[in-house]
Amino acid sequence: MNWQDIWHLLNEHRGKALGILLGLLFGWFAITYGVLKAIFVALCAGAGFYIGRQFDQRSRESGFFSGWLKDK
Repeated sequence: MNWQDIWHLLNEHRGKALGILLGLLFGWFAITYGVLKAIFVALCAGAGFYIGRQFDQRSRESGFFSGWLKDK
């Protein structure tokens, strides 16, 4: 199996590969730092993802700052 085959497999099963990676990362954090700290880091990462997605969506729609400067 060469790198092209591996890349094709990862691209075809992107969600499963990402889930495995996130599970391994969370498990490593839980073992290294404890479960509560790992949950805190996961929540912070989730909040950061959500905020970043909101910024991306607003910047694509009509400009990021124009949404904040509208009269309400």
